[in-house]
Amino acid sequence: MLTRRRFVATAAAALAAPLVCPTFRVARAQQAGIGDAARALPRLHSILLQRGDEVLFAEAFRGPGLDRPANIKSCSKSLLALLLGTAIDRGEVPGVEARLTAVAPGIVPPDATSGVETITLEDLVTMRAGLAPTSGPEYGAWVNSDDWVAYALRRPMTAQPGGRMIYSTGTTHILGAALATAAGQDLLALARSRLGDPLAIEIPAWTRDPQGYYLGGNQMALTPRAMLRIGMLMRDGGRYDGAQVIPQDWIDASTRPRTRSPWSGLGYGYGWFLSETGYAIARGYGGQVIAANPAHDLAVAITSDPDRPARSRGYFGDLMAFLDGPV
Repeated sequence: MLTRRRFVATAAAALAAPLVCPTFRVARAQQAGIGDAARALPRLHSILLQRGDEVLFAEAFRGPGLDRPANIKSCSKSLLALLLGTAIDRGEVPGVEARLTAVAPGIVPPDATSGVETITLEDLVTMRAGLAPTSGPEYGAWVNSDDWVAYALRRPMTAQPGGRMIYSTGTTHILGAALATAAGQDLLALARSRLGDPLAIEIPAWTRDPQGYYLGGNQMALTPRAMLRIGMLMRDGGRYDGAQVIPQDWIDASTRPRTRSPWSGLGYGYGWFLSETGYAIARGYGGQVIAANPAHDLAVAITSDPDRPARSRGYFGDLMAFLDGPV
């Protein structure tokens, strides 16, 4: 017998179904599209995608998985830039305009290249120090030297400080050493207390140079889920779980282009690559990516094969097409 209560329930379900089901079908179709596009990238290990508070996609196709640390390579540079923002906020360094020789004179060797005395922290965090690079073909000789900071500061000047972008891990390593000196704590302690604890993520120890400075700009490891939280932090103006972890004005300053990569054509702020489609991107060798797109309320973490290069016109270009397309 069809009672009034049963009739009302049946009618309500019938009315609700057209409103709920199409949305559900669209969401499932979008997820399937992202999954299919991701599977078509054979070097991709994992991807996590979050819009607002909802994780829309989380899958590890290969590699160590979502909950084990992966080497984030040069994404480390972007985390180092966030730590610089905290040091400025706490008054440990006066600002990005401060010169290296004023902030950490003890790390500058007496025979540093002429012109080093004019390098500012902004020059370092935007990779416009002017010094010849230690990345690429020079990386091996640099990390086999007996003093990584001194080696980098003895490199010849190939541009004026504050001029064009010269991608170099030696440049960000100098910044890391200066930051550790000014703050009175090593980079591991700073990263754990100022990023790890507020975000509730583990930050394992990583490579140190012969003087004991943690490598500023390479070889850090995070789980993909931890990488996603860094992306959420950037997306949400430095806030996480209701707390202001990184000053909003530093996030704003970091996501204004100060220079441009000669390789990818992307803008570059304070440690973050910036796309015309609204992404702030941490980029690591092999295709490690932390990305935030505030306009679309998106945070993304991607890990890839860490042993093969990801060139701007190759695999990294594929990842950018993936972010700008299915994502």
